[in-house]
Amino acid sequence: MQRVKQLLSCLLIAGGAVLLFQGARSFLESRFGQSVAEREFEVPPSTRSQPVEGAPPLGDPVAKLVFPRLGAQLYVVEGADSRELLRGPGHMSGTAMPGTSGNCVIAGHRDTHFRILKDIRKGDAILLETRNGQYVYRVNNLRVVSPSNTSALQPTADAELNLITCYPFYYVGAAPKRFVVEAGLDAAASASAGRSATQSGS
Repeated sequence: MQRVKQLLSCLLIAGGAVLLFQGARSFLESRFGQSVAEREFEVPPSTRSQPVEGAPPLGDPVAKLVFPRLGAQLYVVEGADSRELLRGPGHMSGTAMPGTSGNCVIAGHRDTHFRILKDIRKGDAILLETRNGQYVYRVNNLRVVSPSNTSALQPTADAELNLITCYPFYYVGAAPKRFVVEAGLDAAASASAGRSATQSGS
């Protein structure tokens, strides 16, 4: 009986060590990915390669995502597969680009980059800065939905933003639901932000 207890203790310790290692690895990979994305996004325009027509290459940084009230910012990369989401929140290819008409969808992991969404509120401003300008969105709804509910991915006529992550935030294992932040473009605030950026850059 004593051996069984010792074996169980060893197995529990080993399991805990594996979980700790996996968590630490995910955290470090997410931080490193954001560091690289920041450097690539902040490259001065004069030294950037000329953009190509069509969608950005997968993994390329496409926007800086800022939550002013929460004092947080993230760099968004193109693509929402597992490889891209290690680097940062991923702009879902095929959806509208930030600031343009249509539905811009950005997904992220609840246990790394998009853990910040647990503190977001209706009415919060969300800034999306691209290489073409700065755009301000205003949160108008927060929803918890099933994975089969794809309404947040549907095209829209107006400029909208949907941020998606898994839910609950502290669930152990594969989370059973999705948390959706719905926001609409604040055209007046976006125009003001664009003018401020132009003046500061002149």
